[in-house]
Amino acid sequence: MSKDETKELKKLLFNPKDNGVDFMSEEELKICDDFCEGYKKFLYENKTEREFAASALKLAEEHGFAPFDKFGKALEAGDKVYYANRGKSLILCVKGKKGVQEGVRISAAHIDSPRIDLKQCPVYEDGALGFFKTHYYGGIKKYQWTAIPLSLHGRIVKNDGSYVDVRIGEDAGDPKFCITDILPHLGREQRERKASDIVKGEELNVVIGSRPFKDDEESDRIKLNILNILYEKYGIVERDFLSAELELVPAFTVDDLGFDRSLIGGYGHDDRVCSYPALQAILGLEEAPEYTAITVLTDKEETGSDGNTGLNSSYLKYFIEDLARLEGYEGRDVLSNSKCLSADVNAAFDPTWPGPFEKNNASIINNGVCVTKFTGAGGKGGTSDASAEYAGFVRQLLEENGVLWQTGELGKVDAGGGGTVAMYIANLDVEVIDVGVPVLSMHSPYEIVSKIDTYMAYKAFKVFFEK
Repeated sequence: MSKDETKELKKLLFNPKDNGVDFMSEEELKICDDFCEGYKKFLYENKTEREFAASALKLAEEHGFAPFDKFGKALEAGDKVYYANRGKSLILCVKGKKGVQEGVRISAAHIDSPRIDLKQCPVYEDGALGFFKTHYYGGIKKYQWTAIPLSLHGRIVKNDGSYVDVRIGEDAGDPKFCITDILPHLGREQRERKASDIVKGEELNVVIGSRPFKDDEESDRIKLNILNILYEKYGIVERDFLSAELELVPAFTVDDLGFDRSLIGGYGHDDRVCSYPALQAILGLEEAPEYTAITVLTDKEETGSDGNTGLNSSYLKYFIEDLARLEGYEGRDVLSNSKCLSADVNAAFDPTWPGPFEKNNASIINNGVCVTKFTGAGGKGGTSDASAEYAGFVRQLLEENGVLWQTGELGKVDAGGGGTVAMYIANLDVEVIDVGVPVLSMHSPYEIVSKIDTYMAYKAFKVFFEK
């Protein structure tokens, strides 16, 4: 066999590992970069699940979506409806030409990210400084959250039922906040701790001020001064923190990364780098698709999807049941015929930290959207494992429609692991597989993704809805 014949045989038999750039025209690369400009802006402006849900709802209404009336009449092809769940999760639906009993197409992504939450009684002073007490949310390396600028986002509900939305630290001129760290000269005891305890949970105290209230006869004068500032600005008192959801997130911008501007650095790519493309895919449906299309933007994935805004609850099932009932069917008739892309990220191979990866089965930056047949840990514990038939369906769909894609797992068998919302959707008797963007430095305050992979996620969700 000649060298040319061997080359052709290798091309036929091997799984290609070329960089995605090699498969894209200059025109498509330009479309990819333009799409990511919109993503960068949306990511910076929506750093919490509540902000993301509100902005997504506003965009949906601008695109003709109306509230879903579960007691109304059956939807007609092309109708666009939404269900907003407690301001922190959202379902968008475009009715297809086929009846829902033939199944629906679901793209489900989470809009929460790891962060630092305030405790219910957060304000105190010590050592001539004012602080917030906190409780971290999701899986983080706690030491990464020290000595970086933080912004405060959230909602405070007052005793009379009114509320105040807070966003401090993002606009020019805003103050920022910070968790301190011990200097290296005095850090001997800290260096002797286990890596997981370099900074302990109860040491994530956020500096919020240092000037005392000008009254020599009062104690806690720094705390008093801070609470007085909050009262004058927002009309809140200390007890209002008892009914508040306040989150500290990195006060970083979202940036092009690298000389070639091929990457995006920012906070919250996990999982907004999938939820934004899934949102844009359903907003872009100008005509009725064959199958009813549904995008689910859900909360609480980073803490196990529990709670009434997470997908371990029943709000998606109830929505499907209501759709079915309006057409004279049972929800199970719809669910058992439905297909889902669980839109969640995967860990991109990092050559600086190769140890936990099994390179043959790791996703690579710029190789396209990552299809993850199963997640979980160890012996596939805590996961949905997509069938060969459904994996084949997704593979064919992506390849026939020019979507760059790859496979990936979350590390070596006994070294890694993780979970997504896929298993909760699978438990509804729905075909499901994870499809998402590879991420570097996942769960850190500043994650990195590829523009090509981000755009290919959008393209994947788009063809899933349209074909």
